[in-house]
Amino acid sequence: MAEVRKFTKRLSKPGTAAELRQSVSEAVRGSVLLEKTKVVEPLDYENVVLQRKAQIYSDPLRDLLMFPMEDVSISVIGRQQRTVQSTVPEDAQRKAQSLFVKECIKTYHSDWHVVNYKYEEYSGDFRMLPCKSFRPEKIPNHVFEIDEDVEKDEDSSSLCSQKGGIIKQGWLYKANVNSTITVTMKVFKRRYFYLTQLPDGSYILNSYKDEKISKESKGCIFLDACIDVVQCPKMRRYAFELKMLDKYSHYLAAESEQEMEEWLVTLKKIIQINTESLVQERKDTVESAQDDDSSSQGKSENILESLERSMHPELMKYGRETEQLNKLSRNDGRQNLFSFDAEVQRLDFSGIEPDVKPFEEKCSRRFLVNCHDLTFNLQAPVCHRAEGSPTNVEPFFISLALFDVKNNCKISADFHVDLNPPSVREMLLGSSTQAAGDSHPQGTSTNEHLIHGIAESHLRYIKQGVFSVANPHVEIFLVARVEKVLQGSITHCVDPYIKNSDPVKTAQKVHKLAKQVCSRLGQYRMPFAWAARPVFKDSQGTLDLDGKFSPLYKQDSGKLSSEDLLKLLAEFRKPEKTKLQVIPGHLNITIECIPLELSNCVTASYIPIKPFEKGHENITVEVEEFVPEAAKYRYPFTIYKNHLYVYPLHLKYDSQKTFAKARNIVVCMEFKDSDEADAQALKCIYGKPGGPLLTANAYAVVLHHNQSPEFYDEIKIELPIHLHQKHHLLFTFYHVSCEINTKASVKKQDSIETPVGFAWLPLLKDGRIITFEQHLPVSANLPPGYLSPGDTESRRQPSVDVKWVDGAKPLLKIKIHLESTIYTQDLHLHKFFQYCHLVQAGAKEVPGELVKYLKCLHAMEIQVMIQFLPVILTQLFRVLTDVSQEDEVAVNCTMVLLHIVSKCHEEGLDHYLRSFIKYGFRAEKPSASQAKTTHDILAVAMATVLKQSADFLAINKLLKYSWFFFEALAKSMAMYLLEENKIKLPRAQRFPDSYHHVLHSLLLAIIPHVTIRYSEIPEESRNVNFSLANFLKRCLTFMDRGFIFNLINDYISGFGRKDPKILVEFKFEFLQTICNHEHYIPLNLPMTFARPKLQRVQDFFSFAVERFTSVDVNLEYNLTDEYCRHHFLVGMLLRETALGLQDNYDIRLTAITVLKNLLIKHAFDNRYQHKNQQAKIAQLYLPLVALLLENIQRVAGRDTLYSCTAVSNSASRDEFLCNFTSPSNRSSLIVEKDTGYGTALPNGHSMKREDSKGSLSSEGATSSPDQYSTGENSRRSSTRSNVSHHSRLDQYEIRSLLMCYLYVIKMVSEDTLLTYWNKISPHELINVLVLLEVCLFHFRYAGKRNIARVHDAWLSKHVGVDRKSQTMPALRSRAGLMQARLQHLSSLESSFTLNHNAGTSEADIVHQALLEGNTATEVSLTVLDTISFFTQCFKNQLLNNDGHNPLMKKVFDIHLAFLKNGQSEAALKHVFASLRAFISKFPSAFFKGRVTMCAALCYEVLKCCTSKLASTRNEASALLYLLMRNNFEFTKRKTFLRTHLQIIIAVSQLIADVALNGGSRFQESLFIINNFANSDRPMKICFVPGNCFPLRSQRFDQENPYRAHGYCSNERTRKGP
Repeated sequence: MAEVRKFTKRLSKPGTAAELRQSVSEAVRGSVLLEKTKVVEPLDYENVVLQRKAQIYSDPLRDLLMFPMEDVSISVIGRQQRTVQSTVPEDAQRKAQSLFVKECIKTYHSDWHVVNYKYEEYSGDFRMLPCKSFRPEKIPNHVFEIDEDVEKDEDSSSLCSQKGGIIKQGWLYKANVNSTITVTMKVFKRRYFYLTQLPDGSYILNSYKDEKISKESKGCIFLDACIDVVQCPKMRRYAFELKMLDKYSHYLAAESEQEMEEWLVTLKKIIQINTESLVQERKDTVESAQDDDSSSQGKSENILESLERSMHPELMKYGRETEQLNKLSRNDGRQNLFSFDAEVQRLDFSGIEPDVKPFEEKCSRRFLVNCHDLTFNLQAPVCHRAEGSPTNVEPFFISLALFDVKNNCKISADFHVDLNPPSVREMLLGSSTQAAGDSHPQGTSTNEHLIHGIAESHLRYIKQGVFSVANPHVEIFLVARVEKVLQGSITHCVDPYIKNSDPVKTAQKVHKLAKQVCSRLGQYRMPFAWAARPVFKDSQGTLDLDGKFSPLYKQDSGKLSSEDLLKLLAEFRKPEKTKLQVIPGHLNITIECIPLELSNCVTASYIPIKPFEKGHENITVEVEEFVPEAAKYRYPFTIYKNHLYVYPLHLKYDSQKTFAKARNIVVCMEFKDSDEADAQALKCIYGKPGGPLLTANAYAVVLHHNQSPEFYDEIKIELPIHLHQKHHLLFTFYHVSCEINTKASVKKQDSIETPVGFAWLPLLKDGRIITFEQHLPVSANLPPGYLSPGDTESRRQPSVDVKWVDGAKPLLKIKIHLESTIYTQDLHLHKFFQYCHLVQAGAKEVPGELVKYLKCLHAMEIQVMIQFLPVILTQLFRVLTDVSQEDEVAVNCTMVLLHIVSKCHEEGLDHYLRSFIKYGFRAEKPSASQAKTTHDILAVAMATVLKQSADFLAINKLLKYSWFFFEALAKSMAMYLLEENKIKLPRAQRFPDSYHHVLHSLLLAIIPHVTIRYSEIPEESRNVNFSLANFLKRCLTFMDRGFIFNLINDYISGFGRKDPKILVEFKFEFLQTICNHEHYIPLNLPMTFARPKLQRVQDFFSFAVERFTSVDVNLEYNLTDEYCRHHFLVGMLLRETALGLQDNYDIRLTAITVLKNLLIKHAFDNRYQHKNQQAKIAQLYLPLVALLLENIQRVAGRDTLYSCTAVSNSASRDEFLCNFTSPSNRSSLIVEKDTGYGTALPNGHSMKREDSKGSLSSEGATSSPDQYSTGENSRRSSTRSNVSHHSRLDQYEIRSLLMCYLYVIKMVSEDTLLTYWNKISPHELINVLVLLEVCLFHFRYAGKRNIARVHDAWLSKHVGVDRKSQTMPALRSRAGLMQARLQHLSSLESSFTLNHNAGTSEADIVHQALLEGNTATEVSLTVLDTISFFTQCFKNQLLNNDGHNPLMKKVFDIHLAFLKNGQSEAALKHVFASLRAFISKFPSAFFKGRVTMCAALCYEVLKCCTSKLASTRNEASALLYLLMRNNFEFTKRKTFLRTHLQIIIAVSQLIADVALNGGSRFQESLFIINNFANSDRPMKICFVPGNCFPLRSQRFDQENPYRAHGYCSNERTRKGP
């Protein structure tokens, strides 16, 4: 604060602004540092690994400690091309002279260089792991009692469908017996009876109100207790009496004598069977009594041994049970708990980011145009040899092109087609067109010329063309122009086709004339007709396959230009507005979709495309598309293409006086490389069908008697690789004589062409190709050296004798269009490369000149930038590396790179940048004199830009698009290590210290932009935070890991404890990215670090006293500074998570999610699936348990803890029922029904004592700590005024933390777990058990109905329902909470793809229930494993004070919690097995001293005896019997009075609590218990079988329910205490 005061004092002094700003910034920095996170210096990783080399190599799990060899490599990938051969000419590199052309050619045929990270698939989120088996192939379908149909009666499923089934059924009358009513006053009720055989062979008689057995049974009679059946006509007609063992009778009556007889016969048979079995049992009892004489004398026998000698198969099975067998049974078919997590199940696993692909030719909407035929109505046979079929009487030629009416332009090159039949083509054979460069018109030469391996004759008459359109829409037309051989005016030539009174005669006349014309003027063409058709139905590119061409319209000689045609097309759909003359005929050209495997196709340069069959004649050609100027349609060039399209547009010759005869004017164009007199034209002009493919000249169409003709011809030129100043276009104008005079002399006949002028255009101007419209003067002569008078000035003072027509006025208008991938039109790009070329050639560098050209590149056109992207970026990186003496050059080069990167992003084309970095970028090798590398210079330049306080725009861009520069740094580093073979050096020697310093400077330059400017530039800060994390993650693969740890530490220490939410999100995103490193486990060194000697000695003695076992005294289980130093990344993550848990909801959720996702990744990582590997990984996270213990109050609630004061249970129960519906009575929030555990209160609740059963408080059960409002202000409102803002965790948070906890305790080795338990304090040990109990509560299964209700509640809250509904009790589940809260993680996990459906189907509910059920089951089994191991290890401590101690109390609570929280049928099987083992292991806790444990167990097990699930009832009955049996053995086979009394009390309490539903099920359970007693020899030795068991003949009648209660009272009176 002294600095601040100093500042205020000097405010009035002038000239101290800079000093004041400095002092203020220091003061601010000083105040900020005070609140920074505690920094723990990481270990020197490389030194530690070196020093412990022997320990690491000898470790059997060394894969967890070492980075694998050959982790990084460079692969050269051959450039994939769709053509059979490269598009680049073989001698292109040699011929090229310009630097730009050379670089383009090099780019198009060079291979890709990719840095491969062998384990890259493991370097992302768990969703990116190569093993996509997150979900089990088949999810088990667990059965829960809560899902059993309420309407479905249990008796029908349990009693009437068992072994033997229904023996007899029918109507009977049953007497309702009451002790106050005399025998003569019996009241009979009509009931429907089912006589059924049970699984064990015994019989039961059930009564119902009617024939339906789907309802509750009204009573049941177990016939094994029936000793006789007799008639009693005095009671009622057809009545009979069932006499029972306890001198009690049932009175029944039939409706007829026959029915009575049938019932009597059946019942007597059953009694006889029962009597015979009873006699046999008594014999067995006598024999077994002799065998067990020693036992009967009071000598104790092992209960397991005695059970094995039992006659009951179930008891024999229980007798063979051991802890080890139970453990093996639990491990069978186990699932990964994380498999059922909402984030794993609900998210899309198709890939977080699309794979970066190499540059490829952009595929526009393509379609096939198939040309079949053109026929006019005027036809005749033209073949002289025989009577052939009629055809057109003269040859016609078609050119097809696409026109875009909407954008008023032509969008494709011309596709020339010759559909004339051979007989018509023969008419042209004598013409001079065939002689011009084609000596073999019919392709008969044996040495036929090949074009790219294809015979030229196969390319002459192509009829199929592939067109492509980048921007399809309905106003694109395919236009066909029809031409014929020059004959006269268009009208004169068209008339015979329209007006012909005698078609045959007219046809012959036209044909005869055409033959003469063709032989004389065959090489000249004239316009004749045109037609058009739409291409697309819509803007999505749906082809109009059914459309047809318009009629053939006569070509108007005054409307030849493309502009005129576009106007006609605009009115095309309005025929009433257009008065076009139709020529009768038919044009059959179809548009088709391209087949999937289009074969035998060639490019516009005639290069064959795969697949291509040699010798195939039916070839298709691609027609060049003229892509729109917009950047979004542009793509980086990948192939060589060098075409120039020239369009002669107009010749204005109507006012010239030089030539007397200039009417039928034809334009002949040639391409020359010299203006000497004998210079020959280059054969590089694409010819028309029938002629040579490449010719030396091209003719435009001729308009008859027109002195100012227009043209529409397109002349396509294949430009040479190198262009110089002499390359030019030469236009020669001829007057063509159309007169056909057979009597004229041969000499006169030969003078068809008369030259009437010349024009020329040099192609290059300032080194660039001239394009767009040009207006040229016309010369009357062509003297040698004619190119010199090029400009206007030289025309006035000619050095060459040029005679200009019409005073050198621009009479010829032409248009030029360039389609080249090696020449650019952009001035700034051209000049930049030109300067680089001069410097490379040895020219002296002018200071500041390069910087000037670099700055000019900011004005480069965006489309040019995209098209030549790889070439430009490669050159910029080369300049950056080569010309690095000046910092200004490096910075300006980086600024240009930044400009290009930002432009690409703005146009949405950043994927091209990613392709360049991955495939195209190669770090330039520094020259010998210059030692600095690309990554070194680029990092310095980045730091320089970030430190420039003036240009905030550039800084913001660099932060926003920093990924590009960091990726370039990483690839440059990788290639430097691999190509220079430095990868084999020790990491500390791979990069110089100077580079370490540069990276540290860069990090320090970034930190303030993130931690201070985050609110001003949130997007930029987030981007650079993420990019930096990815870069440092990569550096951990290349560099000194200890140095990178220090960089990470420096960066994280830049964040403070009181940072706003956005900064905390940045911090966790950074940590998550770093922790996703593919070798995260080796980076944390999961190995033992020895403690200081004194500490080791103290630890040894303390543990030796406590337990004589081999204990790992070096186990690190707390978040100490030493732990964080040794295991740096996991320590930092856990520390930040610990801090995050003290913050508000959003930050807590972020922290928990990052941690949980990391553990999910470990669990599914297929490299670490061995249990020992998983155990070692889990051991790393032991401090997480300590972290949970610190937050135990928030996870479990106050009254769950052993050490807390008593709290009333009522609030807990009410809040719970409000927020989480109980699945059943016994799965409600561990609320005690029995008063054995607490003092009864007047309101029916109980006050917990200090050693309470661990019910969960309202804090553990509330749906959300911040549920009152989603706003930050209301979150801090009066509802939470008396609670700190981080006092509560909501259901989702707790479940996520507990999942992590369960993963750790499930996976960690038993030795480690035992060591940990031995190390912690008794208080913490209790809390560890509390966490297990909390797991059972929070993962309990709520049932399908409740899951549906939860979702409905969520929908009503979030989908447009009245907001008042939010004040209602909210039903929360993990699924609902995930959807409501995941938006807070949108910035952290942009890849999340949850389906926020407006509604949920039944299938979704079923699937969610399936997941919840499997989660509950897996949690139960994990807890069971842990608690079973705990009881083994702490048996002596648990037996203290005969088992009446807090530790035993908590262990027993957990066992009871299984029964209270409604487990699945599969889990309960294991729970009962554990309970059996628990009772056998600790009998004194149940049968000696206080009765609380015995009472509580009896109560819960008896509730299970009424379960709707038969297996649960059987297990519960067996456990109840074994409890009595253990009691019996514990008293040395004297009595089991304690258990008996507690059962009676529990039954009474259940009846009082109306918790004993399902009477017939309960009776069945009692019957099963009786069967156990009858089959157990030791019990028979001590008691008479008929009266051996107090529950044997107990009955439970729904129609007189209190009889059972009375019976219990009587039994208590009879037996005594």
